[in-house]
Amino acid sequence: MSGLQKSPWVIHYDASSCNGCDIEVLASLTPGFDVERFGIINTGNPKHADIFLVTGSVNEQNRDVVRNLYDQMPEPKVVVALGICACSGGIFRECYNVSGGIDTVIPVDVYVPGCAVRPEAIIDGVVQALGILEARRAAMVASSTAAGVMMIQHATAADLPELLTVQKVAYASEAEIYGDTSLPAMRQSLAEMAADFGRMVFLKGVVNGKIVATIRGYNDGQGTAHILRLSVLPYFRGRGLGRRLIAAIEAEFPRVKRYEIFTGHRSATNIHIYAKQGYRRFKTEPFNANVEWVYMEKKSS
Repeated sequence: MSGLQKSPWVIHYDASSCNGCDIEVLASLTPGFDVERFGIINTGNPKHADIFLVTGSVNEQNRDVVRNLYDQMPEPKVVVALGICACSGGIFRECYNVSGGIDTVIPVDVYVPGCAVRPEAIIDGVVQALGILEARRAAMVASSTAAGVMMIQHATAADLPELLTVQKVAYASEAEIYGDTSLPAMRQSLAEMAADFGRMVFLKGVVNGKIVATIRGYNDGQGTAHILRLSVLPYFRGRGLGRRLIAAIEAEFPRVKRYEIFTGHRSATNIHIYAKQGYRRFKTEPFNANVEWVYMEKKSS
């Protein structure tokens, strides 16, 4: 049995419940049920959590919070919707500011209905989540060994939702560096990405059938190929996938005179990767009070 199964850490978030389900979550931690005897620890830090327990329905005020907590959790992770409100929106589903259940914002793996959900059901839901968590951990280990043989392919329009997810997960660490979620890669919508797809070349890196990395670029018609949005899922970093994608997108524009790429001024890892690929700084440009873009170029050989 792996460490994840022996000692899973959970984080609980009350989206907008009546507190009935929240009380039952607390009850499961008390001596009567004592889930900690199974090694289950309730943490307040999403970066330490394996399982996301959510109670209540999603509304316009908390949807970004739910998404933010989910994005900060490391892979592998599992989401458990506790109570009928979290599962479907419950009796509040038709309210003007309610989006519905948790699955309208983030993917849900285990649904535990009830009003209020009982501690026994909560424990059963967490046990189901443990099985999913272990299966994902095993898949990630297998993918890790296969990362060296990542396939690079042209993306299709059907890939866009997954590409956008990979991009936002990858750029979450950039947003954390600057304390700024207004980075264009974080704010891009699916419609905006579709517009980019119509005028750019999109490449995807695939490991075991899953998209783990992406990059795009275009020829401006004046001798320069602009390379944008290199995105590698955190778990697959440090294996040379980014360098392979850069080389692959450069090969898509063999007749240009130069290649251009940019990143934030405090993104030391990105700057190092680009420099290793032969790029050199040639200008900087302010984006906002927190971020300054560093532009780098490489002459075509």
